[in-house]
Amino acid sequence: MFNLPNLITISRILLVPVFALLVAVPGAPARIAAFVIFCIAGATDALDGLAARKLNAGSDFGRMLDPIADKILVAVALMMLIAEGGYGTPHLDPEDLHRPVYHVAMDPSHGLRSLLRLVPALVILSREILVSGLREFLAGAAVSVPVTRIAKAKTTIQMIAIGAMLLDPLAQRWLLEDQAMIYSWIAYSGLWLAAALTVGTGYAYFRAGLRHLHPRARAAREQRRARKASTHRHAGEAA
Repeated sequence: MFNLPNLITISRILLVPVFALLVAVPGAPARIAAFVIFCIAGATDALDGLAARKLNAGSDFGRMLDPIADKILVAVALMMLIAEGGYGTPHLDPEDLHRPVYHVAMDPSHGLRSLLRLVPALVILSREILVSGLREFLAGAAVSVPVTRIAKAKTTIQMIAIGAMLLDPLAQRWLLEDQAMIYSWIAYSGLWLAAALTVGTGYAYFRAGLRHLHPRARAAREQRRARKASTHRHAGEAA
């Protein structure tokens, strides 16, 4: 159970509280350290799978623990990002009426910025809960849903976007105003893109669950396919 791939996965879980603590500590050094820890934890997601394939050390324990570790890391990172925003109702100052919409939305002191983090974070977390339940159901039905390229792209974009957003406060402090604005838009757009891909991959899992929800309907489809295959086979023999 404690082979190299599984130890890498376990290390990802152990890095999560260290990451959360560093995010909570004020100051640029702690934030940079949190970013580095997040990157290391994200890299272990690829390393454990690579090690399992190269060493032929795949195990049921690793297949169970890997998605759990991913969800813990992403969920904690998103909650820490949300906690940085204000919890009040987004306000609109009179001077905002004379400012471009994107300047208002990206203003670090404005409530809209918090919503731009909150909405995609809730979408991503809701999808993870849905997929966890569907995976448990499909496992009971002895059905596996393969990981698609879109799902892998979603994970990559999601990790990059979260990492970029971790550095957003530093970008607001160190970059020029226009440069900081562009950086924020790239980071937030990445998170929204990840949320959109999350909905798509979650829908694929949901459809797979629906197909196996009614055993009678599944049996009827299998019978129709068998009859159709038998018809084609007899037609070929007759020819």
